[in-house]
Amino acid sequence: MASFETHRQRIHDVRLPVRARHAALRTCVVSFAPYGFRATYHHLCRSARIPVELEEDPASLVRAVEELHAARRLWLTDEAVFMARRRQEKAVGRRHPTAHGSWRDQGRGSQGSLAYCPDPEFHPTGLLSTVVERVLRSTVPATAASCVCRACGSDAGTTAWRSGYYLYRLCTRCGVSLSSQQTDVDRVVLAARAERWKEIWRRTA
Repeated sequence: MASFETHRQRIHDVRLPVRARHAALRTCVVSFAPYGFRATYHHLCRSARIPVELEEDPASLVRAVEELHAARRLWLTDEAVFMARRRQEKAVGRRHPTAHGSWRDQGRGSQGSLAYCPDPEFHPTGLLSTVVERVLRSTVPATAASCVCRACGSDAGTTAWRSGYYLYRLCTRCGVSLSSQQTDVDRVVLAARAERWKEIWRRTA
């Protein structure tokens, strides 16, 4: 697969058909999706005001990928610092990173997300870079990890949301998943989600 930067440049290339540029945005979101693919895509559609008819505002695709790019740069910088620190720790015999309340204690969530939002339409509304930086800088003790949201800093409680496979407990303020448990498969819920996703993807929702 070509790199994020390659597809970012394709989105900027006004010589390409707008559908090809939209496909490149999809690939960029696959590569880096702070909220999970669907919620990140929905966020960018709203934030960048991507219209139903892409030809009406091709520049919206550029706005979307640049917002994603800014957040990804923060994550890459954080990754570089972490890797440098781990090399130093391994050099003195520390094979496992020490838990200190950061998001790395639990690692990236579902779909490689930093702040997974299973409901595509319920996610933080601020700029991705603002939310990603907050997650990267967050410090939450392990005992509080299931009730404190790193994305918004809230401990206001959770609301239940069913995916058809899992029951999620979402932050009531911003929709980030704080915990989940597997449930029996609910095909009615799955069918409804599939139909709703088609509307979100086409930007008609």
